[in-house]
Amino acid sequence: MVFVLEKENRVARVNFENLRIYRLSEKLADQIWDLVSLRDAFARDTVGKQLVRAADSIGANIAEGSGRGSSQDYRRFLRISRGLLYETLHWLRRAYMRKLLSLKQTKEIRLVVAELSPTLNAYLRSVSKSASRKTNESEV
Repeated sequence: MVFVLEKENRVARVNFENLRIYRLSEKLADQIWDLVSLRDAFARDTVGKQLVRAADSIGANIAEGSGRGSSQDYRRFLRISRGLLYETLHWLRRAYMRKLLSLKQTKEIRLVVAELSPTLNAYLRSVSKSASRKTNESEV
């Protein structure tokens, strides 16, 4: 993927960066980073790193899948992103239960998850339907 620098060092958005699911995944990952990066070393090295990795990987898989040559690969990476979203929820629960995050912090992150989850599922269905239509058209 080529990134284009615009005036004033702004990066122009290309393909996957325009997707709402990608922007939401970035928002989720950045919120988690801000919370986890402030914790003590043990918490950061255990639950914190897992939580950040899972959240960061959601957007990374959306981006990587968009660069693949086939819609089958793209759908696979979107499904991986969905799984990583659920993994993020797991680590979020662990962080809350271990008192690494407050109820308020957890609720703020869950708001983004609540928006991203159905949006990601709808996008995956849309990509799947589009691929199915293309397959049916090529068979005719």
